[in-house]
Amino acid sequence: MDEIWGMEAETDERTVDVHIKRLREKFSDCSEFEIVTVRRLGYKAEIKA
Repeated sequence: MDEIWGMEAETDERTVDVHIKRLREKFSDCSEFEIVTVRRLGYKAEIKA
């Protein structure tokens, strides 16, 4: 996050997590799409066939 917003930014470490949570809520009705947590890497979008 420091590389993106810089050292002076006043962002919370959980900012990305909050955005991912909101996206998951928006797509909760879509059974073909899921945002998956990849430990120590981040997130990935999966489309189920």
